[in-house]
Amino acid sequence: MKILVTGGLGFIGSHTAVELQNAGFEVIIIDDCSNSSEKVLDGITSITGITPLFEKMDLRDKSEVQRFFKKHSDIEGVIHFAASKAVGESVEKPLLYYENNLNTLIYILQEILKLKYSNIIFSSSCTVYGQADTMPITEDAPVKPAESPYGNTKQIGEEIIRDTCKVTPNLQAISLRYFNPMGAHSSAMIGELPVGVPQNLVPFITQTGVGLREQLSVFGDDYPTPDGTCIRDYIHVVDLAKAHVVAMKRILNKNNKENYEVFNVGTGSGSTVLEVISSFEKVSKKSLNYKIVGRRDGDIISAYADTTKANKELNWKAESSLDQAMKSAWDWEIKIRS
Repeated sequence: MKILVTGGLGFIGSHTAVELQNAGFEVIIIDDCSNSSEKVLDGITSITGITPLFEKMDLRDKSEVQRFFKKHSDIEGVIHFAASKAVGESVEKPLLYYENNLNTLIYILQEILKLKYSNIIFSSSCTVYGQADTMPITEDAPVKPAESPYGNTKQIGEEIIRDTCKVTPNLQAISLRYFNPMGAHSSAMIGELPVGVPQNLVPFITQTGVGLREQLSVFGDDYPTPDGTCIRDYIHVVDLAKAHVVAMKRILNKNNKENYEVFNVGTGSGSTVLEVISSFEKVSKKSLNYKIVGRRDGDIISAYADTTKANKELNWKAESSLDQAMKSAWDWEIKIRS
């Protein structure tokens, strides 16, 4: 079965491409390489022994999207990662984010509805919940006003798919709301490689540990949490990638209960920033240079998933511990800097 992975050279996309190929799927990747590199293809090939078909393409070009799907009309499913994802940048450049994250989704939906198989997995986010009223967060928690244009594009993206599914029974879709992906493949052939200054905690930690960054800032230690720092649900990227494979199989095997479904993808437990730092120091046997600074605007106090629905319906569960995920992230950092 042929699966299209948009943004398939990115952090989560590349790991998902590996897991799809390991599961016997034929993978096609589209990526514009604006926040990734064609070298990632070599890593995917090294791990799986298979080089996926790759097209460098800007999905904002509607005519190119139409051309692609005419050429590959036998695609049976799409996993849609391609999107801009930096929260801070989205505040500064909202129109870029609305164009890149929404137009591309619309163009893809328009084309897959013409195919024999109209199946899509959408890369959503726990940002849709904002600061949830209760922990852990279930899929029934209210979707709150977004804190950023990036978060809003995930909410609107889900709405676009949901509304289309209501009037298009042959469209089968699942939105996966992930929490905080981290880590790298155990081979250290692919991993997280942010362009410029990392927006996420773990790569900033590993870059500080390897000497690329002078110091890590911990934003606030006066939150109502066990050690005063913010709590997040950190999931190993390989566990997350496997969730995409089982979600796609659910649709292809017609095991889905509705033509639009939503699942949380996390570990089901939260870790504070200081606990994540402690995990790094444990697996690296290095002391991390960090300092406590003032709170950062927009940060929520706590967010971790109730994964009961995904555990039961998808028969999927995160397997890796925080330390295991951190060790893989550190191994990757060391490799790419050596």
